[in-house]
Amino acid sequence: MKRLLLLSALFVFSKTYSQYYTITGKVVDTLQQPLPGASVFAQNTTIGTAANTAGEFKIYLPDGGYNLIFTVAGYQTQSIQVSGNNKEPLTIILKPKEKEMGEVVIQNSNEVADGWEKYGKFFTENFIGSSPNAEKCTLQNPEALKFLFIKRKNKLKVLGKEDLIINNNELGYRIRYKLDSFIYEYNTDISGFLGYPFYEEMEGSDSLKAVWKKNRAKTYYGSRLHFMRSYYDSSLTEEGFVLEMKDTLPGSNKYLPVTNPYDTSFYSILDSANVEISFPDEVKVIYKKARADDKFLVANKYPKGTPNQTSAIMVKDYFIIQENGFFFPQTAVVNTGYWTWKKLADMLPYDYYPE
Repeated sequence: MKRLLLLSALFVFSKTYSQYYTITGKVVDTLQQPLPGASVFAQNTTIGTAANTAGEFKIYLPDGGYNLIFTVAGYQTQSIQVSGNNKEPLTIILKPKEKEMGEVVIQNSNEVADGWEKYGKFFTENFIGSSPNAEKCTLQNPEALKFLFIKRKNKLKVLGKEDLIINNNELGYRIRYKLDSFIYEYNTDISGFLGYPFYEEMEGSDSLKAVWKKNRAKTYYGSRLHFMRSYYDSSLTEEGFVLEMKDTLPGSNKYLPVTNPYDTSFYSILDSANVEISFPDEVKVIYKKARADDKFLVANKYPKGTPNQTSAIMVKDYFIIQENGFFFPQTAVVNTGYWTWKKLADMLPYDYYPE
């Protein structure tokens, strides 16, 4: 597939939503000419549309924050952060894709001819994951991947030549993922990926949809999305989350209970839509209502029967949470522990709410 396929108006709103807002605008090229058919979608949601023949679009979003993604074949993808505060129409200017000859030569010299055979399993485990949900995911078009190995940096880089199609058969979502790059540093054992996922509901029988509903709820509770929404709503304790902050004394490795997670020294209500979080040191996030998956315990050499799911957050300066669990800047938050083990196969769209 050469471009992201979106329904002209796909608006799936849960009964949980009380309000939504509208974003309008126009997608044009650098000469201000309209780009009809441009794909417009909210990243990590099931909500998308396409520009009309005049390049104009209208998209309805449930309350909260989103990254809107704009794509057209042959043009650079653009992302813009939006919220209910955006009242004026947007003008989105897309630039043509240009690739320097030097870049082409470098990529070709580093490309691995049998990349999927050599690195496919490794990529899948580090991108889609190795959880029970991940075991039920299928990548429909592995030929869309381009594998590069940069020997002098001991680094693997994977590019998407076209949108990846991933069927999450455990949760009932088809994910169209525009992968900019996946990078794994062998020297540091650090991986990361940049891209733009769009979710579609898979078709299924009523009984299968009931299974998906149950699996989605199980995946949601204890997740980072669940945590962000709970922190925004000031309901961490009720939802089963406990925080422990690393002791700031020099040389100490202790983590101390956070008796008041809404202390104004690190929790600030900016306005009706935004909550700012700023931790002075690493914070453990312990979810008490479910234990960690056995596969995680084995992979990380934890005792079998470990009672809770434990993740950790390191914050650079601060981040802001909005109503739907969207937070920014996302580069300010570094996670370790259970949330890091849960990769694409365990991510839910921002417009998902358990019933």
